[in-house]
Amino acid sequence: MIYDDDVKRRLKRMEGQMRGVLNMMEEGKNCKDVVSQLSAIRSASDKAIAYIVAVNLEQCILEQKDAGKDTSQVVKEAMELLVKSR
Repeated sequence: MIYDDDVKRRLKRMEGQMRGVLNMMEEGKNCKDVVSQLSAIRSASDKAIAYIVAVNLEQCILEQKDAGKDTSQVVKEAMELLVKSR
């Protein structure tokens, strides 16, 4: 799979958020604020996972169709990835 700039930007943004949370902890910021930021990171991670799986699924389905093969296995694998990620 080729990872596009959009997904890389998402991960870099999450990396920055994580550094921000570490700084908040070092500064002794309020628990609610830290948890709120961690929740935002988790949400961003979930969205990145869904995006990666969806793009990969699309590519795999097209490859399977071009090869004249059944696509049900790649769909099943994508579903397993999403379930496993939770």
